[in-house]
Amino acid sequence: MKKQTPLGRLLSIYSVLFFIFLYAPVILIVIYSFNSNPINIMIWDGFTLDWYRSVFGLETSLADSSSYIDSTDQLLNALLNSLIVAGSATIIATFLGTSTAVALARYRFKLHSFYRLLLFVPMVMPDIVLGIALLIFFVGAGFTLGNSTIIIGHCTFLTSYVFIVVSARLAGMNPLTESASADLGANEWQTFRRVTLPLILPGVIGGALLSFIISMDDLVITYFISGVDSTTLPVFILGMIRRGIKPEINAIATLMLLFSVVIASAGIYFKSKNTSTP
Repeated sequence: MKKQTPLGRLLSIYSVLFFIFLYAPVILIVIYSFNSNPINIMIWDGFTLDWYRSVFGLETSLADSSSYIDSTDQLLNALLNSLIVAGSATIIATFLGTSTAVALARYRFKLHSFYRLLLFVPMVMPDIVLGIALLIFFVGAGFTLGNSTIIIGHCTFLTSYVFIVVSARLAGMNPLTESASADLGANEWQTFRRVTLPLILPGVIGGALLSFIISMDDLVITYFISGVDSTTLPVFILGMIRRGIKPEINAIATLMLLFSVVIASAGIYFKSKNTSTP
């Protein structure tokens, strides 16, 4: 077995410390979501599921627990708004991102590189800048802030994520398969539907799942372009934190973390899934 060099040991220690720094706060949130102390969430008083029961409006067993959520209906309404926005934005962004990726991969036209560059701009632009820009645009254009403006705003940057994932899938695809389909008499639509789409489908699904979870978790941009009756779950949690950190927030954060891990894992699986190329 090859002996590890001092530099290798240093890099190993650095890697361990890096992951501890990255994941320790998340682990603490999960642990303290089961803490029975309703006053000081950093002092462990015992294990309980009461904060999860409080989130779902169920009866708790702690006599001195002071539920912080004013109404379970508000939480469920915020969750419903998040699902509507994320689902709608994902469908639109997946269609636009996939179509754009196929067009830029298969066709060369004037300003081709410029169009590709523009698709990266929303990803590198600071969220607060994009949020303010979208707010000014919607107010100036006479839009009423609500779920529709959030969906449009999310599509502006989610399309870029789908584009990148699908483009990576197209880059690994043999273009001769499409040529073979055309030689056999298939038109462009038949070639896309029967050859191209099945081959890039894992990338499309992966991009869609990635877009869904990013939309569900978005706070900064959504905060600027949401209306009074269109509060999403992240914005709702922000409102709770402004009034003090309570145990229910840890429970909600843990549930969102679990949901994010499941969706992100599914997205990574479909993105990296190998499909045999004829």
